[in-house]
Amino acid sequence: MRVFAVLALFAALALPAAAASLQETLARFAANDFSETAKAIDEIAESGAPQAASLIDALLNRRLAVTPDGGVFFTDAQGRAFDALTGSPVAAVPKGAQLVRTNNKLRGQIENSLGTLRLQAPDPAKRREAAEIVLRARDVSALPAVRTALSREQDPVIAKVLRETEAALVLSRPDATTEQKTLAISILRARSDQDAIAALRAATAGAPFAIAQEARRAIVAIEKRLEVQAAMQNVWYGLSLGSVLLLAAIGLAITFGVMGVINMAHGEMVMLGAYTTFVVQEVFRAYAPGAFDFSLLVALPLAFLVAGLVGIAIERGIIRFLYGRPLETLLATWGVSLILQQAVRTAFGPTNREVGNPSFMSGAFDLWGLQITYGRLWIVVFTLVVFAGLLLLLKATSFGLRMRAVTQNRRMAASMGIPTARVDALTFGLGSGIAGIAGVALSQIDNVSPNLGQSYIIDSFMVVVFGGVGSLWGTFVSAFALGIANKLMEPVAGAVLAKIVILVLLILFIQKRPRGLFALKGRAVES
Repeated sequence: MRVFAVLALFAALALPAAAASLQETLARFAANDFSETAKAIDEIAESGAPQAASLIDALLNRRLAVTPDGGVFFTDAQGRAFDALTGSPVAAVPKGAQLVRTNNKLRGQIENSLGTLRLQAPDPAKRREAAEIVLRARDVSALPAVRTALSREQDPVIAKVLRETEAALVLSRPDATTEQKTLAISILRARSDQDAIAALRAATAGAPFAIAQEARRAIVAIEKRLEVQAAMQNVWYGLSLGSVLLLAAIGLAITFGVMGVINMAHGEMVMLGAYTTFVVQEVFRAYAPGAFDFSLLVALPLAFLVAGLVGIAIERGIIRFLYGRPLETLLATWGVSLILQQAVRTAFGPTNREVGNPSFMSGAFDLWGLQITYGRLWIVVFTLVVFAGLLLLLKATSFGLRMRAVTQNRRMAASMGIPTARVDALTFGLGSGIAGIAGVALSQIDNVSPNLGQSYIIDSFMVVVFGGVGSLWGTFVSAFALGIANKLMEPVAGAVLAKIVILVLLILFIQKRPRGLFALKGRAVES
């Protein structure tokens, strides 16, 4: 019993002592001196107080305040106020409290202390983020905390990051042995990113020749690997850009490539599809917010229907009187595009409209060092499905057969009993409808505004002409070829100059091959 009484006495004495110590530490913030603030940061990190991480996070984000009477309060990310000494919530930060000042040097110290404190956080994401922060800071004093966290870590991914953090800190220790530093270099070499390069470069300063040489070899190997990864990443960006170009151009390949109509309002069909998505999502937000992820599935057929019906109306009202006169179709559809843009501005306003991403299109994952976003990946898959469906429609259905017959030889098709006027309208509606579902996809990666279609109309014509007028496979190949070429050239020449170079090369190519990559052969070309 006496033992328990003594322990209880020590605990009772220790609690006020700890509170007094923390109170003295917090009093340093009232001094309004950067050196005193630096001491307070270290003391808070070592105090073991439950609110230590919240305190330092508040200081980093300018949410820590001192009252004239020396009281210290902070707010969290949600704006709730707390007493810094006890960690208990309060109604509000007292009036007259002044925010604690920091500078760049202090912010680095704060981030390192915060990372060390969060190494033991229950949230795996926070533990990994903390390990990354400590790795970048490379503060040797954090090595014991990193090793303690590593000994307790059960998640293999976070344990790997902690080992890499430990390696970076070991390289920064002057008393580490050659074997320890060699092992650390090999660990960082396997990590292969800019943080590893920074740690290895710091290790070469003042290191023995063998260690410095090994670090330089690791840096060269990492840089070569990063160059390959950057090229592969640009190829992926090119594929995703190519899928966007193909979605925007595939409908134009029908109206322009197959029907011979220069439809300058094609971009507005894309825009109508995007605004249809916006309207559908607004309905879901108002009446079925829990089913928001299904909004795109509803928007796809509606966008096809809306854009297709508008396309049929344009064909029946204007285009059917202008077949065989491509320049006049250009002028007429350009006027239609202006009318549609103004109609959308009147209905929805000139500003961008918010279109949300469903949960399955949010986030990203790492694949062999490449960052793959789910949104872009789904658009690539969707583009391939649309292209395959269009080929199936044209090659394996009676409508596709009639459409090809009318576009190749209208008079012969009419003499065989094919209703050419109806086929013309449905074909134009099909091309416009595909542009509408392209707008659904583009709404997930671009701003939805009345000018959305204008951003893609020129690129769409480039894709169709480069691939070969009338060739869907040519459109497919040219879209991805132009997308990849553009993304590979951007790091070298810049975004604007890359587009100019691509355009010049395309003009030179058309001079040599006027019919594009996949020129049509047979009577369709001769007629």
